[in-house]
Amino acid sequence: MTSPAAIDAVFEHAVTAGIVPGVVAMAATAGGPIYEGAFGTRKLGGAAPMSLDTVFRIASMTKAITSVAAMQLVERGKLTLDGPVPAIDPALASPQVLTGFDTAGQPLLRPAKRPITLKHLLTHTAGFCYAIWNPDVERTIKATGMPEMASGKLAAMRLPLMFDPGDRWEYGINIDWVGRLVEEASGQKLDAYFAEHITGPLGMSDTGFAPSPGQRARQAVVHQRAADGSLTPQPFEELVPREFLAGGGGLYSTAGDYLAFLRALLEGGGKILKPETVALMGENHIGELPAGVLKTNAPLLTNDVDLFPGQKMRWGLGYMLSPEPGPNGRSAGSVTWAGLFNSYYWLDPKRRVAGVAMTQVLPFADPQVLAICGAFERGVYTELGAE
Repeated sequence: MTSPAAIDAVFEHAVTAGIVPGVVAMAATAGGPIYEGAFGTRKLGGAAPMSLDTVFRIASMTKAITSVAAMQLVERGKLTLDGPVPAIDPALASPQVLTGFDTAGQPLLRPAKRPITLKHLLTHTAGFCYAIWNPDVERTIKATGMPEMASGKLAAMRLPLMFDPGDRWEYGINIDWVGRLVEEASGQKLDAYFAEHITGPLGMSDTGFAPSPGQRARQAVVHQRAADGSLTPQPFEELVPREFLAGGGGLYSTAGDYLAFLRALLEGGGKILKPETVALMGENHIGELPAGVLKTNAPLLTNDVDLFPGQKMRWGLGYMLSPEPGPNGRSAGSVTWAGLFNSYYWLDPKRRVAGVAMTQVLPFADPQVLAICGAFERGVYTELGAE
């Protein structure tokens, strides 16, 4: 495969300028790969270079895989999109909506006006939110002594809703609940389900919830960006025992594995979904509700998020939807999302191309990384040529 020099130059500059310690990027059409490259090192100051098989924490890029798992079960009649979700937990069976806090600082709750559906969860319209973007979630956790999501305790998921299901869009722990629904409907733990029905059939041998020693040896280090732009490597995360596998953000993977997943969707579902299901997932399922814009409540972890300023973004069943053409080449109807550590993907069903770029940098929505990803995307469409 030839490596387009213009794309290589973007990533080489990003490394030499200290924007990222390293990056791996790949793109493919339905016909096969069109770009792959690895630049820099897995750790700033370290000797191990980034390689095409470097392992990354992909965080919320997990969500698309969990969403596909749920849609497989919809195809099999084990789950439904529009009916109330199975009553596997009180947080789903009898959801409570936060209305405020009493004088002692305790949350005030009322029953939700309508039941939660799988579609609500897949589109982030159920009312479950994240503390890093919602101060009321953080306040509720502190007031009640709830464990945090990183603890791996199931009690961490039992948050009240911040609004009634279907009333608005706000990003949150919804897909973690989808992961639990997949487990209950299939009778398998999420890692086993993925291995049998998604990652196994697609040959995604480096994708899972717990890296092996060999994968750990290939793992890139997360770096924290300071206010002056400098990057500091962080210790590897501790692998704690978990009561639930985080379908919303727990996977490790490689750029090649994730591109194999995107290519399956690009090809109409391949071994994992029916073509009509893939098409359904890429439709707008939130109507005119605005989506995709978030204000940070945790500046060390995330910047304010608006990946497409000036565009009206919507949501499909598992990922963000672009109703209009993007500024860097993608077509209207493309889907996209990202991971907390500044990894990004997009899938363009019209031009039949998908791309992924992986770094390990905090905080999320790093403007410099977004600029690199935009340049990568432009380079890919230049390679494709005019329609």
